[in-house]
Amino acid sequence: MARPLLWLALLCASLTFTASAAIHLELIHVDAKENRTVAERMRRATERTRRRLASMVDVTAPVHWVETQYIAEYLIGDPPQQAEAIIDTGSNLVWTQCSACGAAGGCFSQNLFYYDPSRSSTIRPVACNDTACALGSETRCTSGNKTCAVLTAYGAGAIAGALGTEVFTFGSQNVSLAFGCIIATKITPGSLDGASGIIGLGRGALSLVSQLGETKFSYCLTPYFSDAVNTSHLFVGASAALSGNAPVTSVPFVKNPNDLVFGTFYYLPLAGITVGKTKLDVPATAFDLRQVASGQWAGTFIDSGSPFTSLVDVAYQALRAELARQLGASVVPPPAGTRRFDLCVAAAQRDASKLVPPLVLHFGSGGGGGASDLVVPPENYWGPVDDTTACMVVFSSAGPNTTLPTNETTIIGNYMQQNMHLLYDLGSGVLSFQTADCSTM
Repeated sequence: MARPLLWLALLCASLTFTASAAIHLELIHVDAKENRTVAERMRRATERTRRRLASMVDVTAPVHWVETQYIAEYLIGDPPQQAEAIIDTGSNLVWTQCSACGAAGGCFSQNLFYYDPSRSSTIRPVACNDTACALGSETRCTSGNKTCAVLTAYGAGAIAGALGTEVFTFGSQNVSLAFGCIIATKITPGSLDGASGIIGLGRGALSLVSQLGETKFSYCLTPYFSDAVNTSHLFVGASAALSGNAPVTSVPFVKNPNDLVFGTFYYLPLAGITVGKTKLDVPATAFDLRQVASGQWAGTFIDSGSPFTSLVDVAYQALRAELARQLGASVVPPPAGTRRFDLCVAAAQRDASKLVPPLVLHFGSGGGGGASDLVVPPENYWGPVDDTTACMVVFSSAGPNTTLPTNETTIIGNYMQQNMHLLYDLGSGVLSFQTADCSTM
């Protein structure tokens, strides 16, 4: 790895974190720019969810492979170069592919040109003795203890490169960030859907929010199957706030155990689920944050990087059985050629919402405050598979190729978060939901 890192060794070491003003990013769904059918969109999102589950086996790593539906456009360096990143609350590292990997043919294809550090006057290296090199387990010193390298393995592959600092431009705001300049990748083709890299929003010290020293961020995701190409929105800092007259549901985050020193995920105190008027007979302990093996933790967390929601299997089986009972004769077999769908109705999406009851997620106190309920409308957990069939897009976490702790984990994916404005108040330790028309924000 030393030869591709020579560009970094030739620069003077300096690490400065810049206090941020409010940041507002527009997010675009990865399928929004292409004329894909409903069936194609559903197939792609289902495949992303399957790979996301399979890739999260090694939970001892502070970040996990990201496959999501929304990307942000930004500028990097001076003069600025265009880049695109997947926005993910389930990872920490900010990284982009760099020109060295393009020259060597060692990286995945992306929509834009690779970022070229030799063209930027603001790139700076991070040395081994710099603070940023010790902020996360994604980083380590190279031989000779001169430069700080990024070397991280994921379930879907691995990335490698160098840690540097650079000027990032989000809208009208310029900030200095530590980031991974990636020069080698070996990952599942198509995992990032043409994006240049990832912007992590997790709890770790190398995430965008942590580096900016902010305590709040929010986002509002436009519906995935909408025909209109409407942008979604991410707000970081002072601009992150809920508004409007819709009721707000607030849920405390579950505090990460001491073992999760570099904890990434935003765990929530899910205690139960009601479908229609029937509360599922599932013990609250099935959703609790708990250690399932040495260094491995299972629980319930919210993830902007997972398309569809995955329930711990005992909850999934109870949900499927109760929905099948309530829907009765409306249930039909899934269309031929589809995968993983086992509960469907013969109706278009707009009609399915009239047949399917809403879900209610019951959250406990999490050690601080009263219980809260979040109503999930049918269109946020059922989706069109073709023009005449809609299916439940909640899956069992005990699916193919999943092992501990993933098969005992519940993940609230971004499809369930559509048309909700979510505010992460890290200072108060609270996540708030508010129903919104995200396309009008």
